[in-house]
Amino acid sequence: MCIRVGVDIGGSYTDFAVLDERDGKLTSLKVFSRPDAPGQEVVDGLRKLSSQYAIDLSRIGFLTHGTTVGVNTVVQRVGARLALITTKGFEDVLEIARLKTPNMYHLLSKRPVPLISRKYVFGIKERTSSNGEVTLDVEKSDVLDVIKSIREADCDGVVVALMHSYRNPTNEHKIRDIISAVAPDLGVSCSFDTWPIIREYERTQTAAVGAYAQPKVGAYLTRLDAALVDMGISTNLKVTKSNGGVMSAAKGKESCIQMILSGTASGVIGAAYTAKQCGIRNCISLDIGGTTADAALIIDGQAQYAAGEYIGDYQIYIPSVSVTSIGDGGGTVAWVDNHGVLKVGPESAGSTPGPACFGRGGNAPTITDAFVVLGILGHSELGYSTITVDAQRARNVIGQLGEKLNLSPEATSEMIVNVAVSGMYAGVSRLMSKFGVDPRTFTLLPFGGAGPMLSCYLARALNMGQIMVPLSPGVLSALGGLIADTKNDFVKTTYYDFDSGDNVAQLLTQDLADLENEARMWMMEQAGTLEGSAIEVSADMRYRGQSFELETPLNKQDIVDMNITSVREAFNSEHLRHYGYEDRQASVQLIALRLVIRLPTSKPTLKTLAAGTGSPEPLKKTSVWINGDWHDVPVYRRGDLLADQRFDGPAIVFQEDCTTWVLPELSCHIDNLGNMFLSDRVETGSEVI
Repeated sequence: MCIRVGVDIGGSYTDFAVLDERDGKLTSLKVFSRPDAPGQEVVDGLRKLSSQYAIDLSRIGFLTHGTTVGVNTVVQRVGARLALITTKGFEDVLEIARLKTPNMYHLLSKRPVPLISRKYVFGIKERTSSNGEVTLDVEKSDVLDVIKSIREADCDGVVVALMHSYRNPTNEHKIRDIISAVAPDLGVSCSFDTWPIIREYERTQTAAVGAYAQPKVGAYLTRLDAALVDMGISTNLKVTKSNGGVMSAAKGKESCIQMILSGTASGVIGAAYTAKQCGIRNCISLDIGGTTADAALIIDGQAQYAAGEYIGDYQIYIPSVSVTSIGDGGGTVAWVDNHGVLKVGPESAGSTPGPACFGRGGNAPTITDAFVVLGILGHSELGYSTITVDAQRARNVIGQLGEKLNLSPEATSEMIVNVAVSGMYAGVSRLMSKFGVDPRTFTLLPFGGAGPMLSCYLARALNMGQIMVPLSPGVLSALGGLIADTKNDFVKTTYYDFDSGDNVAQLLTQDLADLENEARMWMMEQAGTLEGSAIEVSADMRYRGQSFELETPLNKQDIVDMNITSVREAFNSEHLRHYGYEDRQASVQLIALRLVIRLPTSKPTLKTLAAGTGSPEPLKKTSVWINGDWHDVPVYRRGDLLADQRFDGPAIVFQEDCTTWVLPELSCHIDNLGNMFLSDRVETGSEVI
């Protein structure tokens, strides 16, 4: 029985969730993130776990973490200098993209500059047809000429993305082998190996993003691995993946693109698990940390997945947990523009220097400072005693901002919160529209250091009837990494027309067998066993004449039995569910076959809370600025609350990893797992502020 550790590295804090399998005890911790030395925060946190909680690091048998190194590399544009080799005549693939502007309503909106400069894009004579036949071989002399140009450009690596290589990667691999033999110091990434999907722009863009971040991610993982060995931790380091699973760090060095959104995915997995324990099937996860606010939908107990998620200005087209950045985090800076209008974000104070109230040198007013001025924050140390709140510093910087608006510090703070929440409201509304669901039928599940502090405002704006604040919301993302399954996605572009006369059933059966073999080999490499693993099959399908596909879950046995009628029927039903109509007379095309292999990890059994009665006794009362005036508000310690206890808002609940603010119109009920359920207050005769 070993110790399992999940780590989530955020922009401001790094969170730890530790499970001792001997007794089921869960321990959590926060330390400051170290953007100046990525990975050092993991070492610092493990040392603190050893010294503060007497955790024997030599007993760690599983350690996984989500990291923002890849995302930061792309967003800050500090990745590798890359060259692109593509089919001659298609050198503008990244420049042209899809001819879409980021904001069609902004006259000055421009597409982002590609990660690979046009002057480093080289066309080469070759051709593979759309059916996978190589009609023009690659000439070695042409590749050698390109290598010479790449050397002169002083590029660090090469992306090879050729037309129709999703069907047959022969020419891509031939170029890769020539480069590896002649210039072994140049890293080579083939689009087929990164993610072999149809559509040359999406495939090239995904390969470019992965190759751009690969050197920094690889170096980071190598350093961290070595540091863990020096600490006596011999377990193979794992990384959480964009699809919500985990894989080895060694695989992460090879397949950076698969883990590039690891941090945001972990939180949704943790939220889905927590909601399931409480019988909640539909919820919106709201992850608000120090830098951003991210939202995701959990429907029928399952996180939603999508391709085309953004990393800064750039989309990637691998399967990822669908997470949308909807606004600002606790460390986001408030400012006044040249027209005298209050703005919040996008700049963040991060962990260094952090909000002014942290006393670490920050002098810009942030959302966190606003909550301190309002009297909601500052009743205990923050971040597992890493921060003692300096209320006067917060009041000074908010007061300076208020002078520009001719407002008091309190009124300015209320405005900051309202502006921040309005941005989140717009973001969640877009997410709801995308999936076609009504937020009023969902539960809001906030987590992260600032999630429970802001969630009531957002729920009120969205007319949501229930909020569930988990027991340890500040470290839920780390818990998500701890319980994530070993999981990987596989895809094969097929482009089968069901009415073509070809033996589609037989071809599809062979494709499935090939993907299954590949998946089993991957799982054996990662987990050393197939016992308990499960395979899920889906396909990207469309009616002939449609431009885009609909991912359709399939019954694996239907493919094994060559039952094409059932496969077609599955697509018709899915099309009807999504769009409200189906066309049973139309020809159906199966563009790509997808497979997911998953090996479940052991999940902790959450302990029940001791039962109490009536209302808990507050630790104290404090003054909070609410709707233009000061009011006495009870303050509760989260650890003192017992199951079945209830209390009305307004109220403050503080704990080591966050603070929950309960608005006046809400009531709170504690369930048997210690989760706080906030809902519309039942009238008791007491005044609602």
